[in-house]
Amino acid sequence: MLWLLIVAAVIHGVRQRKASDSARSLGLSAGRDPVLVAFASQTGLAEQIAWLTAETLSQAGTAARVVGLGTLTAADLKASHRMLVIASTTGEGDAPDSLASFVGRQMRAGADLTGLSYAVLALGDRSYGAFCGFGRALDGWLEASGATALFGRIEVDNGNPGSLRDWQRQISELTGQTIDSDWTPRPFEPWRLVEREHLNPGSPGGEAYWLSFEPVGPVPAWKAGDIAEIALPNPAEPARDYSIASLPADGRAEFIIRRRVGPDGSTGLGSTWLTRDLILGGEIGLRIRPNTAFHGPEHDVPLILIGNGTGIAGLRAHWRARQGKAHGGVWLMFGERSSIHDAFLNDELKTAEASGALTRIDRAFSRDPSDGRYVQALVEENVHALNDWINRGAVILVCGSRNGMSTGVDEALIRCLGSERTADLRESGRCRRDIY
Repeated sequence: MLWLLIVAAVIHGVRQRKASDSARSLGLSAGRDPVLVAFASQTGLAEQIAWLTAETLSQAGTAARVVGLGTLTAADLKASHRMLVIASTTGEGDAPDSLASFVGRQMRAGADLTGLSYAVLALGDRSYGAFCGFGRALDGWLEASGATALFGRIEVDNGNPGSLRDWQRQISELTGQTIDSDWTPRPFEPWRLVEREHLNPGSPGGEAYWLSFEPVGPVPAWKAGDIAEIALPNPAEPARDYSIASLPADGRAEFIIRRRVGPDGSTGLGSTWLTRDLILGGEIGLRIRPNTAFHGPEHDVPLILIGNGTGIAGLRAHWRARQGKAHGGVWLMFGERSSIHDAFLNDELKTAEASGALTRIDRAFSRDPSDGRYVQALVEENVHALNDWINRGAVILVCGSRNGMSTGVDEALIRCLGSERTADLRESGRCRRDIY
């Protein structure tokens, strides 16, 4: 997604220039009646755009304050007078996880927001039926509550680089200042393919591969949960995002990638190139995007990792981050098709459990005659242990397919923990998802 690349570049610069969000907030909000820049974020992107927006306002001499939309009440919104909100949609028109309470307690109730002027930047993916569904619903609620639009809602679809420029142009008009922010992307860095292994020959599912790349230059910094953007050979094609399975200390960026095959037999451009056509020793362009919404907690906090398929890549970096350290426990629940063909990282998992990097492992294989379970079944079968871990403060990280797994795990958590408690975990950041 080209516009994501634009954002990622500036994010990197912003993080280098500022010591902390609190310090940034103090500087940006200096002045009377700051513009409220609110975000509703699922993967951290909306939050990052909110900071970019606030800094752009600040450069034009307009004070700004950045805050999560889910923390605000209708009274807070009305008192702010001016608000710019960046709202992501997840799945089929849903609000981000952290907005469950806001939707239930604010948007479903009547509100008087007369006197509030606002604008909405809605982030979405047109491949889903309810494109920008939450952003549109939020815009409609604000208008119905008496708020006045500063300008029309701007919707961002994958591959639409003009949308963010429209947002910047509107901010310029709002401040009355010509804003010349550098929103150009950082260049991709060269990385070399040094290892590729077919992980599941004979599997009833799609072919999955282990790939390892070494940087041609210095190893950059990243954290467990961050995303690699890989450029395709055709520069007209948007980069592809992949969960990183390794850490900088490994000296490599490692991935588990499934070759995508459509119902008509067509193959994915990115996955086919990486898993078949790119030669060993061949170079790619890669850069890393922070994904703060999927970073793990402090090591003393218990961690529950739930995923399926290639989602184990996004979970692997988290248990490896605790390897050799005292920690609060790591429990992995993983599902795939066949234990004979699809027991990804089997030897490594056994070693990690023996060393204490993983406290507990539960696996399900849906195509095994002796099993037949999906990963969500593991959640329900271990409800007492799950409650014990949650009561001790555990954070849940879910990684893998949106279709099937994500919905199944959500429903299992609600059955085990109750809908209110599950919503509280999401809103508080104790249930985080990286799904695709």
